[in-house]
Amino acid sequence: MTPSPVAIVPYEAPLSSVRKAIDLCRGFNRLRPGMRVFVKPNIVFWTRLTPFPKWGVITTSRVVEDMVVLLKEYGIDDITIGEGMVAGAKDTETPAHAFESLGYTTLARRYRVKLRNIMERPFERVDLGDGLHLNFNCDILSSDFVVNLPVLKTHAQTVVSLGIKNLKGTIDIPSRKRCHNPDPIKDLHYWVSHLAEPMPPTLTLIDGIYSNERGPAFDGRLRRTNLLIAAPDPLSADLVGARVLGYPADEVPHLVHAAQRQKRPVDLSDIAVHGETIDRVQTNHAHDHPYVQDDKGHWLPLPMAKQGIQGLSYRKYDTTMCTYCSMANGLLIGAVRMAWQGHAWDEVEILSGKRMQPTPGMRKTILLGKCIYQANKDHPDIQEMIAIKGCPPDPKKIIAALHQAGIPVDPNIFAQADRMPGLFMARYQKKAAFDDTFFQIT
Repeated sequence: MTPSPVAIVPYEAPLSSVRKAIDLCRGFNRLRPGMRVFVKPNIVFWTRLTPFPKWGVITTSRVVEDMVVLLKEYGIDDITIGEGMVAGAKDTETPAHAFESLGYTTLARRYRVKLRNIMERPFERVDLGDGLHLNFNCDILSSDFVVNLPVLKTHAQTVVSLGIKNLKGTIDIPSRKRCHNPDPIKDLHYWVSHLAEPMPPTLTLIDGIYSNERGPAFDGRLRRTNLLIAAPDPLSADLVGARVLGYPADEVPHLVHAAQRQKRPVDLSDIAVHGETIDRVQTNHAHDHPYVQDDKGHWLPLPMAKQGIQGLSYRKYDTTMCTYCSMANGLLIGAVRMAWQGHAWDEVEILSGKRMQPTPGMRKTILLGKCIYQANKDHPDIQEMIAIKGCPPDPKKIIAALHQAGIPVDPNIFAQADRMPGLFMARYQKKAAFDDTFFQIT
């Protein structure tokens, strides 16, 4: 069998670096002039309320434009850029603002590219086998060729978020929630491993100009990495990308599942790497957020434990927590930390996701979100239930629940949530390596 080609190329200059990566991996071999091409960047999050540098979070506009130019050179006139970012169910203004701010509307005018907010487009139910089905965006399914442009990042739930995981942005909200189910076998990793299977021929080009440790969002540790990783086979691209981030594939469950179905090894023995070697460019990126347990059996995120917080058990997230509760969870942790005044709270625990169960002896149990409420609403070990039933949870209800539990969080923290990315990113803004022009189209 011919080894699957993967290119690793240092990012050195506009256009030429992307061109080199494509040429080394023969990424356009299945592309023909006149084909309909769908370009899928990664816009994991956006806010209109604060200047939002995107290093390591969002695909650089530089790589997106370079790819469009190279497609046009190859004779491709029908190009669609599409993404289904995390936003409110009826929020069309935020995706439009992202497309404008990232220069995609300039690309649309300059190169006659079509822009698609996937959440405004039709979906098609796809049978993935094994009793699985998801609703995929019709635009990508009906294209002749896909260019997948993920960011080089680790992920708190899936270990890495590369090409296969990036395709989660092409399914509808009910499908995304279905992926975060409590089945111990067909879990998030299992569902994610299927995402590339219904796709047309695909070139994956992992944008590692910036990378993200403990991603996928703005609260990770962002790095200037200057790498591009490209392959015409989605699994091969991700196997190499994971290794560059410091993870053998057997430590990434969704890649193990995908390789098993394709009857492929995970040790890279059927892959030929061109350009740089993995050993030369590998930089270990942590993915996990550590939690610790005290002598009373209480769990806390490590920063909370170091802060000395007592009387609270904040169980670690698991794969059943979906994106919307994850966003609320991060904000909630920050608010609770700021509310600590040195006096132990009244044996409060906070549960999330779909699988957790209450701890006997805790006086107050906060259930964050509709799913965990449904799982535990009749549980006999709950002394005082404080339920936040929304999907996603309403910030006002989160505040009320914490106040009821005796945790005096500041409501302003939740009111200013959309400004938080700017605070996280401010630490990078005066560093020369973190350049806003990578996210501009001039």
